[in-house]
Amino acid sequence: MTIEIKVGIGDYKVSQSPNRLITLGLGSCVGIALYNKKTKVGGLAHIMLPDSTLFTKKMKEEKFADLAIPLMVREINKSYDSSNLIAKIAGGASMFKFGDNDTDSIGYKNVLAVEQKLRELGIPILGRDTGGNKGRTMMVDLEDFTVSIRTVDREIIKL
Repeated sequence: MTIEIKVGIGDYKVSQSPNRLITLGLGSCVGIALYNKKTKVGGLAHIMLPDSTLFTKKMKEEKFADLAIPLMVREINKSYDSSNLIAKIAGGASMFKFGDNDTDSIGYKNVLAVEQKLRELGIPILGRDTGGNKGRTMMVDLEDFTVSIRTVDREIIKL
């Protein structure tokens, strides 16, 4: 029986086939789906911020791209070894226009941080739906790593 597991903002969940992971409300936040093709174990993170080093106070690690991704790797592979993992990402929208440059937006910075951390860990990104100005819902099928993205205007994109 398939179970649908919801991932909250600033959190992540790990499960295995045939379950599905889902997160709502990806605006400037980024959803990161990781998957081990051999074990069919995967995870979905809903990160809010790019870099934990800018904060002096201890905060929930799952909120940050630089901390959440390694935590998920460890839980999926039972070690910090990121071999056999692939990724798909979504989100990072510029929900509010404050200037002429989208590169100043938190969404853009979140996407860059996620891409950098995945590159550091040697995890290839096989699909992405990032940027723009629309919120997204991200659904991950752990049977075959199909990722469906639904935008606020009901468009569905398969990664």
